[in-house]
Amino acid sequence: MEHIEEAGVHSGDSACALPTQSISFEALTTIREWTPALAKSLGVVGLINIQYAVHQGKPFIIEANPRASRTVPFVSKAIGSPLAKYASLLMAGKSLQELDFTAEPVLDHVAVKEAVLPFDKFPGTDTILGPEMRSTGEVMGIDTSYPQAYAKAQIAAGMRLPTEGTAYMSMTDAQKEGSVAVAKALVQLGFKLVATKGTCDFLKQQGVANVETVLKLHEGRPHGVDMMQNDEIQLIIITPSGDEVDSKDGLILRRKALAYKIP
Repeated sequence: MEHIEEAGVHSGDSACALPTQSISFEALTTIREWTPALAKSLGVVGLINIQYAVHQGKPFIIEANPRASRTVPFVSKAIGSPLAKYASLLMAGKSLQELDFTAEPVLDHVAVKEAVLPFDKFPGTDTILGPEMRSTGEVMGIDTSYPQAYAKAQIAAGMRLPTEGTAYMSMTDAQKEGSVAVAKALVQLGFKLVATKGTCDFLKQQGVANVETVLKLHEGRPHGVDMMQNDEIQLIIITPSGDEVDSKDGLILRRKALAYKIP
């Protein structure tokens, strides 16, 4: 199972996909070797929750917990096998052979789990995810393709996904390069793009056409919040920088997007 958010976001708050979508065959091979070896060395009978981080193609173990996790029900539904029941039977003395569960399931569909976050019930809190768990529930989407399964999970979590309109983009330098493909895809879908100056200039340099500059909150008006209030923005893509400006302007943008239910 692959987390969609990067390492550093609590696993309970991260969306995840089964089977994995972007992890290399080599990394998966290592993970499949290490997981049973670690479980056996620890003497685990039943379930074990191991979290890996893959950096530059190499897996690293973050933690290993000899217990069930909140994702067991999701995985059980995704693969069609009652893992909690199997684990209980194993602990009571049954074997995997007796349960006829000796091979990794091969799926002909994709399942995506998404966290349900209660930020709208806590005025003033920032919506940035981190190592502290904030979710209060989970939903899942299943389809034959990853994009459709992900979209279903977002809809189930209460996210209104727009099919047209204007997308607002403001990216940190570290994320600008990765945003180009997203921006081009949005243009192909018929979206209009507005972006803060640094992001706008970079996108234009990379061949993204029809991007308009919008002011940051501290630069003057009209800015992004004005556009949200005027129903001129239907989708927001911003990455937090963590600096003093982001802790003020970024927080306002994120809270306004939440208030107006703009994904």
